[in-house]
Parts: sequence; structure tokens; C-alpha cells
Amino acid sequence: MFDEIRFNRVDNLPKYVFAEINDIKAQMKKDGQDVIDFSMGNPDQDTPEHIVDALVDSARTPGTHGYSPSQGIPEVLDAIASWYKDRYGVNLDTKTQTVATIGSKDGYSHLAYAVTNPGGVAVVPTPTYPIHTYSFILAGGAVEDLKIKFDENYNVDEDDFFDKLTHIFDTAHVKPKYVLVNFPHNPTSATVTPNFYKRLVAMAKERRFYIISDIAYGDISFGGYKTPSIMEVEGALDVAVESFTVSKSYNMAGWRIGFFVGNKKLIGALVKLKSWLDYGMFTPIQKATVEALTGDQTCVDEITGRYNHRQDVLIEEFAKIGWNIKKNKASMFSWAKIPDCVQEMGTLEFCKRLLEQEAVAMSPGVGFGDDGEGYVRIALIQDDARMEDAAQRIGRFLENNCKEEN
Repeated sequence: MFDEIRFNRVDNLPKYVFAEINDIKAQMKKDGQDVIDFSMGNPDQDTPEHIVDALVDSARTPGTHGYSPSQGIPEVLDAIASWYKDRYGVNLDTKTQTVATIGSKDGYSHLAYAVTNPGGVAVVPTPTYPIHTYSFILAGGAVEDLKIKFDENYNVDEDDFFDKLTHIFDTAHVKPKYVLVNFPHNPTSATVTPNFYKRLVAMAKERRFYIISDIAYGDISFGGYKTPSIMEVEGALDVAVESFTVSKSYNMAGWRIGFFVGNKKLIGALVKLKSWLDYGMFTPIQKATVEALTGDQTCVDEITGRYNHRQDVLIEEFAKIGWNIKKNKASMFSWAKIPDCVQEMGTLEFCKRLLEQEAVAMSPGVGFGDDGEGYVRIALIQDDARMEDAAQRIGRFLENNCKEEN
């Protein structure tokens, strides 16, 4: 009925590639099959006890079950500022330079909606976490892709990045207003040096664009690597905002809380929009986030150590079946080129067949854009025994399917 009434914004969205994998996976689990799931960055461990205790204590406190400020309660904004001061030596004004969001994904969609004019252009490195692109598209803007180049150790070729970014600005019919960066990178796990952000801030001031930085995986780093923050750069507050989430560092993915900090103009736009669209988050969740950000940080070291160990196990077990993966320095993922003998399948077909035949789920690289084709993202959310089992299943799959391809 009413076929003449169309939902153009939704109709123009492409099919969500991961939905195909998710649908198959859901049906298999419903049928009782034992699926080893590497497909989503959904931490498998529990939230640390001291954070849960803070939630429970707050939930039992009178007056905590009503609406809360859409920007975030004062205590959580203070905790965000303290977290940045402790980690990066950055001073923030909590009233004008911090805002709590209902997860990063909500924050990106709201920020893009607040600051994107019709036809406005944002530059987004590819392959990319889909919301980084589609937050701007859904807001009526356009996206210019910038394919990132990195070496076998997942170090971004920073000169190449800036050569490409300069070319975009030199040749664009509509000058981009925003450049989004996300390091450690999702999905590839690629990393940058502090000098990258110095160059980016300088270019932003010269070319007159705002920077949106995502360091969701900033705490999860290995081998002495420390994730830099753009906020460490002198003058960054003039041109940049940055997001973080407690989902990964504290195993709080389902709690849905993150935050943005930085430039007053952009933060002000996001805060204003949020005041129209939401009533903030459940206060006990925010109180628990205060405990996460300002309490004992031993849990972060333990969580990071677990991902580091799991990556080592994954690399060792997969090498036994001839699938060689290099170790990265950060994130909770491995970004792996699929074996040569199945490259012709394409990553979506590879992931579908692997799931249907051996009950192992991975994220196809093409789901992160065309530049992800040929790769899969493997979330480090299974224990040692499950990874060993997965390797055996994949080895069997390759033996059967490589013969078919040959």
C-alpha cells in the first residue's frame, strides 16, 4: 500500500554485506551448529567486576533512573577530561570540549548529521568501517575515498597518504570540509606515528578543513607501540575532534557509551543536535564509565595482553595450514590476505562457503569497501582451543576448495 511513498534515504543504501554472513550464521546457530565466530569485534570476556559494581551501586541509588543530560553527566565529562590528561597530557574544558555519546557509532551519525551540508564532501581512508562513510552519506553529503597504503608490518606509508590527500584537494570540484582518520585502523589494524598528526593538523590549517579522528582501539597496542592522539599536537583543538569508546578497552561493547573531545565548534554542534534527539544515557552506565576511566587500569593491561596472546596463537595455528599472517601492533583484529588458491572466489563468497561448509565465520574484506577485496578481518575473540579447532576446519576447507578451484 502507498507504493508512491518512498524512503529515498534508506532505498539508496547498498545492501549491507555483513548481513549475508550474519543471516547464514544466525540460522546455523539456530539449527544447533557449532559456529566459531571471528566476524565481529564483540569482546567475549566479561566487563571487569569493579565497573559492574559501580553500575549496580548507582542503579540502587535513589534519583538515578530519570533522564540525564544529553551531553553527559558532569562526572563522566570530568572523567573523560581526566583520561585525556593522564594518557596524553591534554587539557580539556569539560563544558565545551567533551561530550558523551551512545556509543561511537551513534556519535558519528549524529556528528555527521550536525555538520554536513547538502553535497558537502568528507575524505575517508579506505577500506573503512562502514559508519565512517555512511554517516556522511546519510546526512546528505558525499565521500571521497583515499586508499591507505601500508607495509607488511601494518605501518602506514604516511608520505603516500599525504600525496593522495594533496591530490584530492588540488583536483576536487567541491573542496572537502572534513578528513576522517582512524588509527589503529579498522579493519586493517594499520598504525601511524605521532608525526602523522602533526602533518595533518598543519595541512588542515593550510587547506581549511576539520579533522575527525577515531582511536577506538587506542588502548589495545603491543610490542612497545603506543597509539598517538591527534590532541597531543599543538593547535589540534583549533581543527580537530577525536572519539574513543569504552567498548574495547573495558569489555563494555553492549553498554553503548563513547565520547568525543576537541574543537569547540564541532563539539558544540554535536551537543546541540543531541539536545534535540536524545535524553542522554542511563545514569548508572555513566557512573560505571567514570569508574572505568578513572579507576584501576590493570584490567586494560590484562585485556590488551589477552589480545596480544591470541594474535600469537592465531598466527601459529594458521601457519600450520599454510595461511601465513603477519603480526600487527594494535587492535583486536588480524587483517589477512586469503590464500591464493581461493582468491578467485572473492572474499564474500570465500566467507560464505567457509561458514556453510566448516562453520567458521569471518568478515569479508569487501564489506569494508572495494579496497578490502582479497582480505578478511579476523576478530581475536576466541580462546586458544577454539582457534586451534578453527585452523583445522579451515585447513580442511582449503584442501577441498583449492582442489575445486584447480
